[in-house]
Parts: sequence; C-alpha cells; structure tokens
Amino acid sequence: MNPDGDRPAGSTAARRILVALGGNALTREGDASPEAQRVAAEHAAEQLAELVAAGHELAVTHGNGPQVGNLLLKNEIARDAVPPVPLDWCVAQTQATLGYVIATALDRALFRRGIERAVVVLITRVLVDPGDAAWSHPTKRIGQATPRLVPSPEPTRILDQDAITRLLDDGAVVVAAGGGGIPMVREGNDLHGVEAVIDKDLCGALLATRIGAQQMLIATDVAGVATAYGTREERWIDRIGVASLRGLVAAGEFGEGNMLPKVEACARFVEAGGGRAMIAHLDQLLAAVEGGSGTLVEAGGP
Repeated sequence: MNPDGDRPAGSTAARRILVALGGNALTREGDASPEAQRVAAEHAAEQLAELVAAGHELAVTHGNGPQVGNLLLKNEIARDAVPPVPLDWCVAQTQATLGYVIATALDRALFRRGIERAVVVLITRVLVDPGDAAWSHPTKRIGQATPRLVPSPEPTRILDQDAITRLLDDGAVVVAAGGGGIPMVREGNDLHGVEAVIDKDLCGALLATRIGAQQMLIATDVAGVATAYGTREERWIDRIGVASLRGLVAAGEFGEGNMLPKVEACARFVEAGGGRAMIAHLDQLLAAVEGGSGTLVEAGGP
C-alpha cells in the first residue's frame, strides 16, 4: 500500500464505525484452542481500543467459522452420548463465547488507557427470507469430520438493531451479530431459527447501515484489496469508487470464499448511503480510518 499516495487524508472527527473481525482473526495460525483465541482477542482488542481512544463510537461484529466447525465436530463425536444441537444453536453459542472473550479483552485494553466505557455483548438474531433461493442451492461448507453444505441466505433485517442503536447512543461499545447473526425466519406468527449460515460481512454491511454508521471497516490479514492477487501483475488498491469496484467484481477479480464477500459488503454499504467503507489489515485499523492504510471504497472516486 502507498500511504503517501493521492488518497485524501481522513478526518479526525469522531465517527460511528462498524468493525468486522474475521473468525480467523480470533485464532492464531490456525490454533483454535481457548488460550490461542484469548491471545488473538487481546491483540484485536488493542486495535479496537485505539479507535475508542481516538473518540470513535464502535460496534464490533466477528466471524465464527473455525469455532462453529469445532462445535459441529463435537456434535459428531458425541452424538451417541448427548443429543447434537442444531446449527442456529451453534451460532448462538459461538456468539456468546466469542463475545465474552472479545469484551473481556477490550475491557482490559480500555482500562490500560484510562478509558471508562461499557462493553456490551448482544446475542443477535437476523431475519432471512424463507423463499430465498439459497434454500435450494446450499453453498456454505461447514463441519470438519463430515463436512456438509448448508444454505447461506441473504440477511434482510437485524431483529435486535434497535437495542444495538440504543446502546451505542448511550456510549457503549457493542459486540453484536457475530457469525452473521442467528438465522431466523418468520412464518405467520411463528419466529424460529433455521439451519443456515449468514455471511458475516454481508450482515455487517446491513448492520452498519441500520445503526447509522458513517464508516464500515473490515479487518483482514492482508494490507487491503489487490487485483491479480498473488501474480506478477498484482496491484494494490488504495482508493476506488464503488462503480469501479463493481466492475472488478463483474470481471471475476476476487475469490468467492476470500475477498469477494468483503468487497461486496463494502459496495452495499456505500451504495446504501452509509459513507465510506474500508478493508485493512487488523494491525492498521486506526491508520485506515485516518486515511493512511488499507483500501478505501467510496461513492465517487476512480
């Protein structure tokens, strides 16, 4: 990346920011043991605390792929001893566990900076359409010992978005919609969970829009977005307009299971009038918000 390029410097004015952490950001080199996840969460919390110290309001969402995979493996191994739990329960359990780990780590990081701020974890339900085409075309591979494909429907509404907004308005840092949220369908007067996995970046874009965030920031393990990634023609993108980004998506520049959901989420947020979206390395979150790192996606621009 080129922090000295022609990208406009970011304002230091306080903003409401949605930060999306990948599930792999909460493991260390593939190690999903409790201790490794705790250490990884402490590292992520240091970066989040820097944003809070700079005066920003923060909502945090996170992935849960490795963690849900572990729960499903436990289901498979212990199915003859204890009843296996459905996938929506697994999502809820990992929301609670990872939320607890992130909130505790962030409490410590804020305390070290002399910042008093409530950190709240909210188990979050997300409405999906029972008529979504995803139900007949499962695409999300989950599990380890016996992997299977499950539907990944579009998120249509964050059922707990009003509570999240109120907490943010009251000054709390809110950890919500982990793992894309617990997928729910409403059929008549009946609201119930379903066996599906919602993409966490797409859910993050919807949540960022609904809570009135001015910025959406997706944290990754690379410097930002590149075309021809991994080839001699690789080119890192500092700044791009959403129309140009859509053109790159149409040209097949981004991998389905890697960068594509992230750039799609950024495009949706910007197109919904949410402001600016960024994809940046986890270690460069504050620099990305201030305009010196990562890939910036905006309504205009090249």
